Amino acid sequence: MGSSHSLRRALALLAVGATALAAGTVSAGTTTSADASAPVTHRAAGVHVRPASAGHVNAAGRTAPLTTSQCVSELGIHCYSPLQYREAYNLNALYREGVTGKGRTIVIVDSFGSPTIQHDLEVFDKQWGLPDTQVEVVKWGNVPPFDPTNPDHTGWAGEATLDVEYAHAVAPDAHIILVETGVAETEGTTGLPEMMDAEQALIRSGRADVISQSFGATENTFPGFDKGDFRSLTDLRYAFKEAAAHDVTVLASSGDNGATDAKENGTDLYPYRVNSWPSSDPLVTSIGGTQLTLDDAGRRTAPDKVWHDAYGAGGGGVSGVFGRPLYQAGVAKVTGDHRGTPDISMSAAVDGGAWTYESYDPTRTGWHLTGGTSEAAPIFSGVVALADQLAGRRLGQLNWRLYGLDLLPAQRSGLVDVTTGDNSWDSVTGYQATKGYDLASGLGTIDAARFVHALAGR
Repeated sequence: MGSSHSLRRALALLAVGATALAAGTVSAGTTTSADASAPVTHRAAGVHVRPASAGHVNAAGRTAPLTTSQCVSELGIHCYSPLQYREAYNLNALYREGVTGKGRTIVIVDSFGSPTIQHDLEVFDKQWGLPDTQVEVVKWGNVPPFDPTNPDHTGWAGEATLDVEYAHAVAPDAHIILVETGVAETEGTTGLPEMMDAEQALIRSGRADVISQSFGATENTFPGFDKGDFRSLTDLRYAFKEAAAHDVTVLASSGDNGATDAKENGTDLYPYRVNSWPSSDPLVTSIGGTQLTLDDAGRRTAPDKVWHDAYGAGGGGVSGVFGRPLYQAGVAKVTGDHRGTPDISMSAAVDGGAWTYESYDPTRTGWHLTGGTSEAAPIFSGVVALADQLAGRRLGQLNWRLYGLDLLPAQRSGLVDVTTGDNSWDSVTGYQATKGYDLASGLGTIDAARFVHALAGR
């Protein structure tokens, strides 16, 4: 989201052999074409949409991932594998029950995509002993040939790789559709309409159970915002309304710049609290960021806290566009009269980054570390696919369920309160994690075995 570029610059100062923007050679997965010739009728001028991937550390890919203890001693940061996340979030109990996401479809939307996504996922799977799956690539519109020297292309390829690998790691038997759009999301004159059109088409065709969005644009950058005219943003909500009508769950990363976010140039940050869309949309479940402290086996050595390390902080705050939805009535003392984000949080810290394998840029082929709420959203998309399978149906708009579960004891809801940390960033004072709902971690994080059963009502 907004912090992508600033985090990459900061992390580039660490010569530690990992990156969110890595390297390319082989094939993509099964490729189909959506209705690429369909006219785009929705336009938004002046908004810059950025991928949320944030963990660029350096250009050289490693030949093999390190353990957490090796990362701490050699790199000075924690690093984690999908197997550690499975342990930390108590996912293995669900797999033993046969809850693997089978029969469910996760749709991931990223500009340009990655030409090596299938190969890279297979290398990733082999490393961690995960089952392979065939990624279905849908090209929406005129997607240009991938250029590994184009930073827009490699930035989005890194995001697509992270999204696919970690959605698959959590829900190994779910079908994954990677939608590639052909427009650069550049604090956004164009791009968002193409993404929303693609989402709407897949929803209407019955292809999507859960949609994961690791991108966003600061609300204040939409034309008319400063005059109180929000139509350039609200006119883009048609895909989410379609999702609500078809019981499709929509997720979005809350951002990587804490309580602030990027201006129209995509680099400078607002000197005061702002929020970003689509995370702020009431029809979307906003996924914030936590920092996990795990040993090599994935066991916690400290409680999770709000992500706020040297490289970024989890997005959160109140919307400047949307009023408080009914499902947040119980937390009105926290949100005031506006929509509050995030709703729930998952692993996102760069000091606690996730290993990915990437080969779309031949000069950076190898294992890399990635952090940011762009990690949290696909992890949670896998959790939703597990819950959909267990329920035997799409669970649709989750927020009503989430805030309802918060009324139950934690042993029944599977919600785990996050009570430490804050999301201050740059010069902007953010929000402190507290007992119960807060604008830094939302409702907290999850024990997946309990949470999935509670969410599915089984």
